[in-house]
Amino acid sequence: MRVLWYTSKKSFHIEGEFTQEQHIYVCWHGELFMSPQVYRHLHKTQNAAAMISHHFDGELIARVYAFLKIGAIRGSGRKGAKEVFLKAFRALKEGRELLITPDGPRGPRHHMYDGAVGLAVKGKKPVCVINFTCSSYWQLKSWDKFVIPKPFSKIDFYIQSLSLKGMDVDEAKVYLRKKMMEHTIT
Repeated sequence: MRVLWYTSKKSFHIEGEFTQEQHIYVCWHGELFMSPQVYRHLHKTQNAAAMISHHFDGELIARVYAFLKIGAIRGSGRKGAKEVFLKAFRALKEGRELLITPDGPRGPRHHMYDGAVGLAVKGKKPVCVINFTCSSYWQLKSWDKFVIPKPFSKIDFYIQSLSLKGMDVDEAKVYLRKKMMEHTIT
């Protein structure tokens, strides 16, 4: 991950008012390879935690995130959803930022589950979308079509700070999914 980060040519496109205020960060599961590095590039020292499943691949992700000094809230919407939601909400109240894949850990791809939106609406926090496109990449044949940029490729990162204020959960899910689809590799 770090080799690809340092060998790529990166461009950052920031949409909306991006501040240092606490956000909930979201990316699609297939874009997890670069998104945590973008987060750390934008927030060098912010206290953060990611919602990560208990599966084997979740353990690998948790270890990578630990290297980037991003904590883990273990669980998923399928097993112990209420418990993981409460842990995440508590982390928000403690001032931690959250990193969430709304379609993970098992899809379907680009499906918007309630977790990220529910936390943003209930916690009254803005959402920050991180997407990327790149000039050259590998795309796995997994359910999420996981994207890995090739070395020395050009990567365009799209960061959108969005307010869900005044929206109910269903309306916010439709809006957030639409915004997340604007700059993703299909």
